[in-house]
Amino acid sequence: MTMARWHPGKWLAVASLCLSALCAGPAAWAFQPVVPQSVEDIQPEAATQATSPDARAPAHAANYMVSSANPWATKAGVAILAAGGSATDAVIAAQMVLNVVEPQSSGIGGGAFVVTFDAALRRVQAWDGRETAPAAARSDRFMREGLALKFSDAVNSGRSVGTPGLLRVLGLMHEQHGRLPWSDLFEPAIDLAQRGFPVSERLHALLTGQNELQAQPAAASFFYDDNGQPWPVGHRLRNPALAQTLRKIAANGPRAFYEGPMAQRIVDAVAAHKVPGDLALKDLADYRALERAPLCGPYKEYTICGMPPPSAGPLTVLQMLGILSHTPLADLAADSLQAVHLFAEAGKLAFADRDAYVGDPDFVDVPVQALLDPPYLASRAALIQPDKAMAPALAGNPLRLPSLPGRGNTPELPSTTHIVVVDARGNVVSMTSTIESAFGSKIFVDGYLLNNQLTDFSLTDADANGAPVRNRVEPGKRPRSSMAPMLVLKDGKPVMAIGSPGGSAIINFVAKALLGVLDWEMNIQEAISLPNRGSQNRTTDLEKGTSLHTLVPGLTALGHVVREVDLPSGLQGIVLVPDGLQGGADPRREGLAAGG
Repeated sequence: MTMARWHPGKWLAVASLCLSALCAGPAAWAFQPVVPQSVEDIQPEAATQATSPDARAPAHAANYMVSSANPWATKAGVAILAAGGSATDAVIAAQMVLNVVEPQSSGIGGGAFVVTFDAALRRVQAWDGRETAPAAARSDRFMREGLALKFSDAVNSGRSVGTPGLLRVLGLMHEQHGRLPWSDLFEPAIDLAQRGFPVSERLHALLTGQNELQAQPAAASFFYDDNGQPWPVGHRLRNPALAQTLRKIAANGPRAFYEGPMAQRIVDAVAAHKVPGDLALKDLADYRALERAPLCGPYKEYTICGMPPPSAGPLTVLQMLGILSHTPLADLAADSLQAVHLFAEAGKLAFADRDAYVGDPDFVDVPVQALLDPPYLASRAALIQPDKAMAPALAGNPLRLPSLPGRGNTPELPSTTHIVVVDARGNVVSMTSTIESAFGSKIFVDGYLLNNQLTDFSLTDADANGAPVRNRVEPGKRPRSSMAPMLVLKDGKPVMAIGSPGGSAIINFVAKALLGVLDWEMNIQEAISLPNRGSQNRTTDLEKGTSLHTLVPGLTALGHVVREVDLPSGLQGIVLVPDGLQGGADPRREGLAAGG
């Protein structure tokens, strides 16, 4: 098949092929998102929502669709699909734009986990672009006198920066599944970085009170005015340094980032921090993205697939669903007292196993199959009482070990981003990417921020009994994550793609959305907008300012320790329906689903 050449610099013209609501107006900056932007997040990406999630309708498209965390990124992805690009091409273009307009959450200074469906081969693949610890790293990296550092001290340092993996994993995916030239996929982001984009209310709010970011001169000069104030809403923020960086990567591939002058500037910036890190040129040159066997498990008539360890997200979600399949949850109203009770109890049990067992499988044995064994999940479900909340759950022992692994201290804060794409050929990509907490390490180099991903390791290397922690820091190791990009298949074909940012709460966000569609028969937007709830084996958390407030007395009477808190999910999802595609974007952020 001969495909028309994608012309660099012409992405705005091609974008006119997409929906008129998405691409209104002939000028480069005439684009108006079909949903209003709003202020949801303050550091660390916590929502400020005071009302129930809105009742927006799902997006519909006949042939292809993108759902991402920002309208500019969705627009870029749709334009790529309209030009004949693959789902992988569209994800790359959308992610580069997110680096420009959502710099606090993701970008080339971070990493990603991705699951894909290849329509031609009817195959699910999992792609690991997780950051790695430098070769010089030691297990007591975030300890002082035998105790864990405060998270703020750990994160705001050069020692928190891991070797970025995003560009390597996108390059690997493009080698197999790209249709348009690699260089063309960077044009939307380059154009936007050069011309500038209007600062959103969300970005402005996140910049307010960011003292650690302001303490970094390079970052402060970009994100703040001469008086130290965050750029106001609507200010056109230009990033010519990032535009130049992306041009070099577009022309020379990922290698331009991992070797040569660009790599040297990364190493120098990490070493120049007042708490210097030890990232070395060899760490960057040696980094490799990995294709791993996807983690798939049955749920009723579906097969649910996601990223295997070192991500704990899909494993924990599958555990929760497996436990809940032994309860009457599917027959209950989604926001009923009993449904929220059962969901929280399943979360306690699954998070207990997550904390004990999951780490980088190249360093520790993760008993994935044992943790998903149906009799084991049935035994875990039997611990749930319908009329009484359990105390924090203990990890199970599916392997009948003489002692359980040590549990560390891993503060995983809510940031990150998610993109879902379905192309006209039926290929699907679900990608969660991140620089960790909001604005990452705060180290700004060549127009982008570096991650603080190493603080996803346990801050301590042993538990109170001296048992080594599986998720401790080790050279070349990938930190555990809760990112949960997932696909749902029925009869071997994809029917849903979903994922979210949100730190360790990602697991509950994704599980809620899956149940909304698969059990409660909601459309994807209804499932995403459903008030967030759940437990991470501590308190039972309810999304503040929602209808779940009425459940507090009943949950308390059952023994739950209830908190009403901001739960800023950023769910993005697409469901493949008989007449095309149905998309949803989280109303708690500024995302958009659209297609053609």
